[in-house]
Amino acid sequence: MRILVVGAGAVGGYFGGRLAEKGENVTFLVRENRKKQLEQHGLTIQSIHGNVKLTPQLLLSGEEAGHFDVILLSTKAYHLDSAIKDMRPYIGKDTMILPLLNGMSHIDKLIESFDEKNVLGGLCFVESTLDQNGTIIQTSPIHDLVYGERNGEKTVRITRLEKTFSETKANFLLSEKIKQDMWVKYLFISTLSGITSLFRSPIGPILENNEGLNTIEKVLTEAAAIMRSVNAPLPESIEEIQLNRLMAMNYEMKSSLQRDMEKNLPIEAGHLYGYLLNLASKNNMDVPTLKVIYQNLKVYETMNL
Repeated sequence: MRILVVGAGAVGGYFGGRLAEKGENVTFLVRENRKKQLEQHGLTIQSIHGNVKLTPQLLLSGEEAGHFDVILLSTKAYHLDSAIKDMRPYIGKDTMILPLLNGMSHIDKLIESFDEKNVLGGLCFVESTLDQNGTIIQTSPIHDLVYGERNGEKTVRITRLEKTFSETKANFLLSEKIKQDMWVKYLFISTLSGITSLFRSPIGPILENNEGLNTIEKVLTEAAAIMRSVNAPLPESIEEIQLNRLMAMNYEMKSSLQRDMEKNLPIEAGHLYGYLLNLASKNNMDVPTLKVIYQNLKVYETMNL
């Protein structure tokens, strides 16, 4: 299968690099600066799962390349519009688009931009970053990419994709309940990102503070209620499950959104929280804690971007 990875950053570069390492036909759609960096240093992964240095196939937006079988989309939400424009020439009627963004609003945008049948469900769990030379640094045992048909069917094409992804030095996991998986991760990420950015703290000190723990519980309750109001397939007792997961995290754990704020980088305020608040408004729901989190992020955007 011909695989196009949109971007070669910490996420797309890692999973795309692992597929290329295996020998799959992988091309990276990149900007000019990243292209020069990769041509100079190669696509280099430093990981506890094994290091690798590759000479990747690169593609600049607008260059002829025909249609691809799979598009691996791992951009930040604030780059989604430009990514859609850049990848449009490479998408045919049978192309599978596998998005790895957090949240859910990007699914609607991809369906509107292309076609319902083009869009798979997907998510990933990986701790990775780029150093100053563009080397991908991956540091934790978890490096999972989860994907599947959004209706849960095990189709011919998803079976073929499963075969392509197999025996790779990362965990590519086929799910028959990918919509549930995506909503569950959305609940977790919106809680972790919201609370650590609000308190400007790793998760450990927040959990030790009575008001911090109380705020976490409020976020979980409000976000889960919004999701259930639109019939999101959340498991029973998911709030308790997610709270236990948060309490088991490393004391110094920060969310990626919080780390982006510390670096004065763009953030996904609207994508993660604006979307939830719009759903709440449509259903006349009172969610004061989520409103505070969103306004905190909007103030950051006003002051820093």
